[in-house]
Amino acid sequence: MKWRKIFKKKLEETQPVKVRRAMVSKESKLSIRRQCELLSINRSGLYYRAQGESKENLKIMELLDKHILEEPTAGVLTMQSMLKDEHRIKASYERVRRLMRKANIYPVYPKKHLSRLGERKYIYPYLLKGLSITRPNQVWEIDITYVPVRKGFMYLIAVIDVYSRMIVGWEISNTLSVYPVMQVIKRAIKQFGKPEIINSDQGSQFTSKEYVEYLKEQEIKISMDSKGRALDNVYIERFWRRIKYQHIYLNPAKDGTSLHKGIEQRICKYNRKAHQGIGRVKPIEKYQNAA
Repeated sequence: MKWRKIFKKKLEETQPVKVRRAMVSKESKLSIRRQCELLSINRSGLYYRAQGESKENLKIMELLDKHILEEPTAGVLTMQSMLKDEHRIKASYERVRRLMRKANIYPVYPKKHLSRLGERKYIYPYLLKGLSITRPNQVWEIDITYVPVRKGFMYLIAVIDVYSRMIVGWEISNTLSVYPVMQVIKRAIKQFGKPEIINSDQGSQFTSKEYVEYLKEQEIKISMDSKGRALDNVYIERFWRRIKYQHIYLNPAKDGTSLHKGIEQRICKYNRKAHQGIGRVKPIEKYQNAA
């Protein structure tokens, strides 16, 4: 029926596969096969459970993440040498490359791709070069970073207002999909209003149809880092360094719940602490007083 087709299309557009799989219930009167058909998911995928990384791989990912903060241009070979020379860990080129990708770690230097790209038609130019940023909500920066927990890892998504350095939106996720990115942006806009420009890297989450079309609908200009540019998204990168060295590495979270609580407290403190880079004022005060 027509309404069923409309329902399925809407569901596919708004809910990721993982969420739709969670909707399947053995207690339902409908068969598992029929539920999968209505939710547009593969029945075989319903029973698949991804294997977690080994303790050694998790340790390697944490070491890679710490090192990239110190040496943003470190590639696979450099990381391989670092593991061997500093930590006596022998890891093959393929293993190091896979774990870097898993942790969303990419070196900054001119090359074909800075990170895994989406469709090229959704890649936009960098708009911030020479731009004078004089007010809140003029420019936001968004990014995703790897965050270790005791028995695994998650990803932290954050949006920073460049003028005030205030974090206007954030969330943790166990996937690198576009869905949590959209949730963060929509919540930030609902709470603080629309920015004129949002800058990101060229990762697949930001070069996706969902991301680009939503920003266009909101009449927000899209800016993306140039290839090989370490400073294009500099303010969110500085925030990653601060929160990792001052909180995450010092207080390893045992699970996602404790990680979320700790990050929430830290971001609240960050927004209310005076920053030297903005004249020793608090980001929240700089944002509110200029708004």
